[in-house]
Amino acid sequence: MSEIIENIKEELIKRCVKYDKKYNYDFWNNHIKYVVKNAVELAKKYEADVEIVELGALLHDIAIPSEIGPKEEHNIYGKEIADELLTKLNYPKDRKEKVKECVLRHRGSKELPRNTIEEQCVADADVIAHFDCIPMLFHLVYNEMNLSVEDGETYLKKKLERDYNKLSDRTRKIVKDRYENIINILFVNK
Repeated sequence: MSEIIENIKEELIKRCVKYDKKYNYDFWNNHIKYVVKNAVELAKKYEADVEIVELGALLHDIAIPSEIGPKEEHNIYGKEIADELLTKLNYPKDRKEKVKECVLRHRGSKELPRNTIEEQCVADADVIAHFDCIPMLFHLVYNEMNLSVEDGETYLKKKLERDYNKLSDRTRKIVKDRYENIINILFVNK
């Protein structure tokens, strides 16, 4: 692991620990570590720049545990935080811009399409992480959103379907069996 990645990871984990103490939610272990793992795997598979992808994955949600800006705009504020952190570490400007675009474009938005394979790797990995840590989604539905069992089930099924449909075509093919297994287990008889 490069020194820049190690420094960013350390800073991120510090912020996640503070967030966990305040909200009783381990953002690192319940989400970000899965995004990083999946992003690096996709980067290697798709011959993307692994360092750019790994940094983008580490920083993609940094605004949330940093508690900066509204959650709906965490990608915009995350881009600013990424700029600040990478500038402090003297990360090359051209590479910093690529990482910032991964952070900005990781959400499934028609207004912010993915322009590079690196951006797609981070965006796809963010979705796959939801399949890797289903309890995190239960936390969202039943703790944060405080939904009833029935409403939570409906929301969760629609969210998983939306997430799956956000994936790039080739990543969707890779995770198709995993997605279908999750749907079949969670929503048997539905």
